Amino acid sequence: MNYSERALAILKTAGAKEGDTLLVQGKDDEQKGVLMPHHQFSDPDVIVIKLKSGYNVGIRLNEDVFVKVQDRAEERARPSRHAKADAALPTVAIIGTGGTIASYVDYRTGAVHPALSADDLIAAVPEISSICNVRAKVLYSIFSENMDCAAWVGLARAIVCEIEAGADGVIVPHGTDTMGFTSAALSFMLEGLDRPVVLVGAQRSSDRPSSDAYTNLVAAARFCATANASGVFVLMHEGPSDTSALVHRGTRVRKMHSSRRDAFHSVNATPVAKVSFEGSVEFLADHPVRGTGKLVLRDRMEPKVALLQFYPGMDPESFYALIRAHRGVVLAGSGLGHVSAKMVEMLAKAASDGVAVAMTTQCLHGQVNLNVYATGRDLINAGVVPCGDMLPETALVKLMWVLAQTADISEVRRLMTSDLQGELSPRREIDD
Repeated sequence: MNYSERALAILKTAGAKEGDTLLVQGKDDEQKGVLMPHHQFSDPDVIVIKLKSGYNVGIRLNEDVFVKVQDRAEERARPSRHAKADAALPTVAIIGTGGTIASYVDYRTGAVHPALSADDLIAAVPEISSICNVRAKVLYSIFSENMDCAAWVGLARAIVCEIEAGADGVIVPHGTDTMGFTSAALSFMLEGLDRPVVLVGAQRSSDRPSSDAYTNLVAAARFCATANASGVFVLMHEGPSDTSALVHRGTRVRKMHSSRRDAFHSVNATPVAKVSFEGSVEFLADHPVRGTGKLVLRDRMEPKVALLQFYPGMDPESFYALIRAHRGVVLAGSGLGHVSAKMVEMLAKAASDGVAVAMTTQCLHGQVNLNVYATGRDLINAGVVPCGDMLPETALVKLMWVLAQTADISEVRRLMTSDLQGELSPRREIDD
């Protein structure tokens, strides 16, 4: 969408261009800031300027608004910072999948651009060059909700290529909404991983003063370069302030808030480590160390697995056709892992038809126990596989992986109830 004729006329009269510093005077107030690019979602009568505080404000241009150019944008090429390798530093590969975590801001125009190369990344986050050598590429440029089995497989293969090429660790900048699904998928596909793979995101975009992109990316680089740990992890802010980040096991992490910077929590587990934004790494839980595994890529995934959440009044007939169209289904049941008597009957029928049925709890904290109440025992008799304290999304991804490894239902049950990548607790904690 372009500017309206009226907005264009006002900007043309003022001689204003993107990147110019404007004084915009209205009836009751005035604002001063840098004229931002107009994009397809902008109102045709509204200009957006970046204030000195770093925040953006939209101003509707009408007959009461006067626009004056105070400073012209300085036309200059963005300086290049060539990423020169330092033999004394470890090498970290960065594989972009989308989002703004590794983007840089052009403050001449206020636009946010993706960092498409190691040079771009070093220019955006120069501190990384003192921590590690960077090898960066963009594999995908998609919203995280568009990640699927095929994308997970492609990402796993790209990670293996970087490790085989000598990377000491791999960072995956990723959109936050489905980062827990991707981290779980990579955990199962990268068997025997002997160095860290860290997924990192940002809750606030790079053009905002409160952005967590810079600190999270530097912390991820520090962890990959210096920490004696192996496996798939998610690193995000520990709290609302810029003090530290937490490193979570890839199969135990969930986004618990839609917008807070400290949205990610470990569920039924202690975070693996804390990374201070001043530079230190403190381990908080047992973890695999570097060099103790032999990487094997097991990248087959079965996409025809569904995740359903039970609710009171759930109609079995409405869901039977959906379940039968899949090779497996994960139920997030109530409490200890329960569904209604009618749903038990339907799940028994689905299991007898060859559908793998697994049960988690929608409570998140705590675990499934199908031995306490009659409903649970009925589910066991129906062939439902209890998933302990596994997160529903982790159980979904794990069942996708398991069904691609075997069609034997007894082996499916064995694998789903075995702790393969830290997704299941071997014993109950006291507060369970």
